[in-house]
Amino acid sequence: MINFNSKFNSKAPNLGFFISNDLNFKSDKSVPKSIALKINSFLKKQQKDNKKQIFSFDISESQKCFLIVIKRDLDTYEINNLGASLKVNLKSDKNIKNIDILANSVSDEIITEFAYGYELKGYTFNKYKSKKNDFQQSINFAVKNEKLLKSKYKNYSSIKEGVFLARDLVSEPPNVLNPKKYTEEISKLKRLGLKVEILNEKQMKKLGMNSLLGVGQGSENDSFMVIIKWNGAKPSFGKPLAFVGKGVCFDTGGISLKPARFMEEMKYDMGGSAVVVGLMKSLALRRAKVNAIGVVGLVENMPDGNAQRPGDIVKSYSGKTIEVLNTDAEGRLVLADALTYTEKKFNPKFIIDLATLTGAIIMALGEEYAGLFSNNDKISKELHEIGNDINEKVWRLPLHKNYDRLMNSAYADVQNINYAGGAGSITAAQFLQRFIIKNTPWAHLDIAGMAFSKKAASLNSGGATGFGVRLLNDLVKKYYE
Repeated sequence: MINFNSKFNSKAPNLGFFISNDLNFKSDKSVPKSIALKINSFLKKQQKDNKKQIFSFDISESQKCFLIVIKRDLDTYEINNLGASLKVNLKSDKNIKNIDILANSVSDEIITEFAYGYELKGYTFNKYKSKKNDFQQSINFAVKNEKLLKSKYKNYSSIKEGVFLARDLVSEPPNVLNPKKYTEEISKLKRLGLKVEILNEKQMKKLGMNSLLGVGQGSENDSFMVIIKWNGAKPSFGKPLAFVGKGVCFDTGGISLKPARFMEEMKYDMGGSAVVVGLMKSLALRRAKVNAIGVVGLVENMPDGNAQRPGDIVKSYSGKTIEVLNTDAEGRLVLADALTYTEKKFNPKFIIDLATLTGAIIMALGEEYAGLFSNNDKISKELHEIGNDINEKVWRLPLHKNYDRLMNSAYADVQNINYAGGAGSITAAQFLQRFIIKNTPWAHLDIAGMAFSKKAASLNSGGATGFGVRLLNDLVKKYYE
């Protein structure tokens, strides 16, 4: 928990201070001389070239001190990481319930970004543990302008809530978060002012969404498409912004069955949709002055007697026919109908889709970058810049007619995989591009390597990351509000 106060409690059991890179502590009237002397005495013993960012020592038997080193010209994400580092330090000591940090020597930006990183790192998912570790630690920041900091931090809290929702959704087990349950969770967002429309199988069949429906026909759980609307701007805003997410709640691969090892990770295959839902929550919470549409296709890919077969041909919402050569290339089939529907129905300013789409992108970029594919240089540049600023990085890969030809089918308009070999992520993006009918500015983010991680990263503790919520929120805020 984050608190902002105008007064510093120097008698608190745990104290924190921001210090300069030269390990120099400048005291003020709120710090007793005895504490200031002990801090400077401690710092004199430290090497000036020490790369440590957080020091701690005991002032007395009843009082502990944390010193946080603020280097010059820190990037935003480096400040976030510093806050996360403090969280790691504090989490290891269950005796620390709160810490009082004197923060009047640093800027409001440093304080808010530091607190933001601290909270992002603090996420846990222990809903299904019999013995829950609900131990909470809080930071009390002593600042010059309490009201101003509280107001500024509301924006960060709104984004954090969206990130945490995305992480929660991805972390839920697949026997709980089936497509129907997912629609119910999304519907809860109506209380924030979002409008939610749910298309069921009957409605989608009538519309001709056979590409999406084919993926879910082997499951006992129905498929859905959910449309989430945020109208935070005046009609003069013009065309809405559109975000589309792949929501495969569990992916067995269908008839093209995946290997058993690590199949449990396929509960993460709705990570793209979770980002869209989390983003829409953040936009609503911070009352973003934009009009935005979120569209998610929710299915379960199972191999029963009615499941889609390799070799099946389906007619998509666009009217184009698709030869399904591999039922494990199902996410693109879901997105095909979702993309065309979004473009045709809402005529948006742009469409950005997110999907845990290919293993090939993990081979190419690992867990450092999301793959970016786009028909628009402007939006690609914006995503790249924002990604570097907040360390949710994207790397643009090519789209080209020579790759596109690899997706031509002998029996239909397009096939869902490239049998020629290689360029798996690129040809998947080429497939999706065929369902952008009106040449609307479009970007595809393949987040297969970023939606979850087996190991802890700078702003998460492993598992679901919520990657993309911060990226898209900051994109909207900087360029489109």
